[in-house]
Amino acid sequence: MILLLALLSVLSGELGLCRKEDEGFTFDGDIRQFVVTPNMLYIATEERLYQLSHDLTLINSLTQRGIIKTGNQQDDVQFYRVSDTAEWNATFSINVLLPFTKNDSLISCGVTDDDCGHCEILDLKNISKLLHREHIQVGPLKRSSRSVSFLVDVKKKTQADTYILTAIQQNTKKPENNKCGINRQTVNLQDADDKQGGGIFSLTDGASGTPGIKSKGDVEFVDGFQINSTIYLFSNALSAQINRVRLIWLEGEKSKTDTLKSLRGATLSVSDSQSSRLVASSVIPGEQPVLWSGVFSVDGGDTDTQLMVFDISPDYSRNTDRDPDFYTSVPSEVTPKILKPKAVLFRQSYMTSVLAVRQNAWMVFYIWTEDGLLIKLSVDRKYHAACPTVLYRTSDDHKVFFKLHLDPVGHKHVYVPFTNQVKRVPVSKCSTYTNVQECWSAQDPYCGWCGSKSSCTFEDDCTDSDWLSIPDESQHKMISHKVEKDTNGQISLKIHTHLTLGQKVSSDFTCQFSAISGHLCIGNNPPRFPQCTCYLSDHTLPPDGLHVTVKFRLGKILLSEQMKLTNCSDIHGPPTSILCQQCIKAGCGWSRNSCSWANQGETDESVCQTLESGKNFSIPEIFSITPNVVSLYGTNHAVLLGHNLGDVSGVRIQTHTDCAPKESPVWDNSGVSVTFHIPSTDIKGVVNVCVLLPDGSCHGEANITYLSSPSCTNATPSSSWISGNRKITVRGSHLKFVEGIVHSHAMQEVALPKNSSYQIKYGSRTVSLSKPRPSSHLLLLLLLLIPCVIAVLVFMYLWRKRRATEITFKVSFLSLLAD
Repeated sequence: MILLLALLSVLSGELGLCRKEDEGFTFDGDIRQFVVTPNMLYIATEERLYQLSHDLTLINSLTQRGIIKTGNQQDDVQFYRVSDTAEWNATFSINVLLPFTKNDSLISCGVTDDDCGHCEILDLKNISKLLHREHIQVGPLKRSSRSVSFLVDVKKKTQADTYILTAIQQNTKKPENNKCGINRQTVNLQDADDKQGGGIFSLTDGASGTPGIKSKGDVEFVDGFQINSTIYLFSNALSAQINRVRLIWLEGEKSKTDTLKSLRGATLSVSDSQSSRLVASSVIPGEQPVLWSGVFSVDGGDTDTQLMVFDISPDYSRNTDRDPDFYTSVPSEVTPKILKPKAVLFRQSYMTSVLAVRQNAWMVFYIWTEDGLLIKLSVDRKYHAACPTVLYRTSDDHKVFFKLHLDPVGHKHVYVPFTNQVKRVPVSKCSTYTNVQECWSAQDPYCGWCGSKSSCTFEDDCTDSDWLSIPDESQHKMISHKVEKDTNGQISLKIHTHLTLGQKVSSDFTCQFSAISGHLCIGNNPPRFPQCTCYLSDHTLPPDGLHVTVKFRLGKILLSEQMKLTNCSDIHGPPTSILCQQCIKAGCGWSRNSCSWANQGETDESVCQTLESGKNFSIPEIFSITPNVVSLYGTNHAVLLGHNLGDVSGVRIQTHTDCAPKESPVWDNSGVSVTFHIPSTDIKGVVNVCVLLPDGSCHGEANITYLSSPSCTNATPSSSWISGNRKITVRGSHLKFVEGIVHSHAMQEVALPKNSSYQIKYGSRTVSLSKPRPSSHLLLLLLLLIPCVIAVLVFMYLWRKRRATEITFKVSFLSLLAD
């Protein structure tokens, strides 16, 4: 028996495990700089410089430790990198990392431990090969995400010279250490190689001296880039406690001096608040006009952030070198041009990074939030956004490095850099959609239905041209219909497919109409993608409607749609919102407060929003919701308190303005309180709540805040005895949302302590593990061992009492086994 108990104790002493995230490439030290080229990734951390392939395979790694040597002359100071095991007295911290691809070199500049600038030129294909080193300042001396640097081309008569543009943060309260006697201006141009005449890293511009742009007050730079000959610089300029989001245009022509003196400026106005600031930036690829996206903090904090689109095409009509914040010689008190956003695309708390790309006619934005969400937002050419999707979510709110990059090989992954790690996240998961409707409804410009594979794929994964995708503009239905009637009384059914197809497939487009009643269409009306028309043989429709089936063929792809046709004039009654919606869903039109044929009225359901419901309900009010802060999983049995709730049939939760809201049924309604379930969601943030009446109208206003789901990091102690009742402490994040704990192998639910003081303390929870229920293999073991133990006891007893113990034991043992 002792052996058996010990065996059971060992079998039940399984370790408590917490789920871990999939690991990316982890670096030694925090990331300082991160750049991507068509062939490689380069990451500078506090300790090392890494060269990775696009699949995050390590190619090279260099230590940033070394020694500083002083030459014969006073200013002859150099930093020499040493091996990982050698002695060192200095560290090279990289603040500027620029791949000079046409020169096959990697420019890395920063500061050493003597607080002086240092630069190295490395071989782009093999960073272990040093091409040049120099103790000189290029860019900021301080580690700062509020300074930017990039390469620009300046067109001259016969060639274009490449320079390093550095825009350095200016802070009058915390100026940079000028220990080495170098005074950089706010915006500088330095030679990227030794072919321009002044020598590599030179600031001079021949006889023109050393040009530069100064700033009137404090300034933080957010982003910069060049398109054709125009250079764009974005910054937050702080003056007299007022922040202005500024855009500078420069023309890269003739010389350094001419380029810097060509500055023109504009102010980006996003709200009436004087504290709004630019958080992140990304230009939208494409031709004219130049479109650009920015994440703005509207209130100056982190909670109210919005993604906006601007037309930032340069204005050449204004005078150069006349701006209130930036100047080359003297400041000028002029009023800059004001730019207003073309659209506000997305509102989400804590947005910190954005990356914009083009996919066919759509704009796709990858957005990172401070609380650990990578969100993809697809937007059509009219700035209508599809529902946002979450591509990646951290388990414990990791902060991300401020830049996102698209994998240039295949464009199917986004690089997401964390504090000391980089992950490679797919831009879409097309294969998760199992049929044509799901693939289309995802409204993902990367995904389409491949006819040859009968699956949802990327376009380049479909070997033939039968690839069906979403149209250039956002649509709510894949197939829509309209019922029209002309002046001669001819009724027609017009079908419109909201799809994008290859040229070969669109020419192989057929439609077939059928009805139970028999012959449906008259005349020969060949379909023309994306539309087909059926002229009904009868000039009237049956009183109870006509059921029609339409079959489509698009290359190898077959689709079908069923609908019921109703005489539009038969849809009548008081002009209510319900009747209007019924009319338009039937393919008819709404005109003069009544239902008419589609060609005689409005066919957009938005026209119904202005109509009354037609029923006399008391308008409900919402006072409070408990709880109003939940995890992404939502919660059960939430309680809503309010007034006039007796007619409430459901609770609507609007997670995003352009997405279908989620509706939760009412489980209990007392007239002053309503019990309902708060559904799960993918995106953290504040959502709007209203209560539904039977007529479909929604009233009242309240908010629910979704925060990160609970995450477990460890459990101590990690084992328990079989008798249970051992206190286990589970540590993690957002544990206040935990309602219960399940442990295995028995998969038994564990109750939390009733005393609330034990439920959460410093991100941990303590629970008592009760005695686990035996699992199936333990029950089997008991069934086999217990008869054997009983048989042994019987054998010992019979041995002492009788001679025929052997025979009796065999009989008893077999009987026990049979039982």
